[in-house]
Formats: sequence, structure tokens, C-alpha cells
Amino acid sequence: MPAVWLDVSLPTVEENLALDEALLELAHEGLSQATCVRTWMAATPAVVLGSSSRIDEEVDPQACAAAGVRVVRRPSGGATVVLGPGCLMWSVITPYAEGVPPIEAIHVAMLEPLAAAINDALPTPGTPGSRRVARRGTSDLAVFTDCDMTERKVSGNALRVRRHGVLYHGTLLDRFDLGLVGTVLRHPPREPDYRSRRPHGEFLANLGLGREALEQIVRAAFHATLTDGEWPRDRVARLVAERYGTSAWTSRL
Repeated sequence: MPAVWLDVSLPTVEENLALDEALLELAHEGLSQATCVRTWMAATPAVVLGSSSRIDEEVDPQACAAAGVRVVRRPSGGATVVLGPGCLMWSVITPYAEGVPPIEAIHVAMLEPLAAAINDALPTPGTPGSRRVARRGTSDLAVFTDCDMTERKVSGNALRVRRHGVLYHGTLLDRFDLGLVGTVLRHPPREPDYRSRRPHGEFLANLGLGREALEQIVRAAFHATLTDGEWPRDRVARLVAERYGTSAWTSRL
């Protein structure tokens, strides 16, 4: 079955996180039978904690306050990320009526087609300045650049699993202010082997493809050929009021 492209980007980070969870609720409850794919981009920078991230371990709150960067918390696991203009957020919500597959199978099903679609848009291997993207660690995508022979992270991703649905979402660094990451985040308490203790500024990279091109890449990767503009407004409003818009949710760890 073709996936649905949900052409909706809400005004705030909190609302967009709530929309992801609301769509997961619909999938889990059997009220949505089709895979839903969407992208969005924050208008201003924000720090987004993983559901189990501890603020003082991963974030510099004083630096966030000085830079005017607010801190919010998402429903999925994984480490803290920084997003904003130039960082495209992507989400895939998949219903599983018979129960979800193993976690590793989910990572493969999400990241392998996305990496392949990005590579289709990059220069042919062997040409000057060519780059290739591949899955690294548990849920990263990294770009290998011929000119400096290094791997740098361009996408960090996370998932939330319910019995009959999976939310998989993450970042695609494109034209983002990478220096901001090292300003507001501490070195993470956990890291994949390929990072090799590199600081944020030496570990991250931008794809530089442009938002429109990246959105088409996401659509192609997940065969999102159907378009919809309807979204669960009441559920989003409830989740913002109960979770994403509250300091109790954000500062709980």
C-alpha cells in the first residue's frame, strides 16, 4: 500500500512533536491503516531531549538561556539533538495490526531506503568531491567525503514503539548552524564507536541539498505517493496541554 504524505507543518516544535505522537496513537488504535510520512522545520533553534535524557548530563542550560534556545522533550528515546532552520525533521508512522517487528528490523527498514534515496541525489562516486551516506551506529546516517576521508553524522534518529504502531523520526542536517550544537550541548554520555570522541564541530556535517530536494528524497524513500492535509487537531491540542507545552514534562529528568 502506498504511504500517505501528510503535508502539514505546525508553528511550534511542541505542536510538531505532539502531532507525531498523535499520529502514533491513531496507528496503535487501528484508526489509521496507512503509513504516514511527513517533514517539518523549526522556525527558530531548539534543543530536543530524548524521552529519557537527563538535562544536566546532555545540555548546558545556561548556554541555552544566553542564546535564547528553548528546551523541549520528545516522546522517543535516543540522545538530545539541536534543530532549527536548515535542519529538516522527518517522521514515519507505521501501523502494525499484527504487532511490531524486532527493533533492528525497524532501523533497517527506515534508514536503508533513506540512505539509498539520499545517495541517488548525490554526485556519482568517483567524481571530485563525491560523498556517500550510510547507516552508522544504531540509528545514525553518516556521510563519507572523499576529500577528507572522514565520516560525519548528518542524521540522528529515534523511535517510539507501541503494540500496534511505530513512530520513527529524526533529523537531516542540511544548512544548519553546526556551531550552535557545541555551544548548547555537552559531549554526550553515550556515543557510537565511529564518533571516536570527536567534539560536535568535528563530528557533524550538512548535506547542503536544500529543503525541497530533501523532502522529495524522504517521499521517494518511503513511497509516499498519496497526499493528505488532514491531521488530528484535538489530539495535538491535548498532548501539548498535557505534555509538550509543560515544564513538568520537559524537566522531569
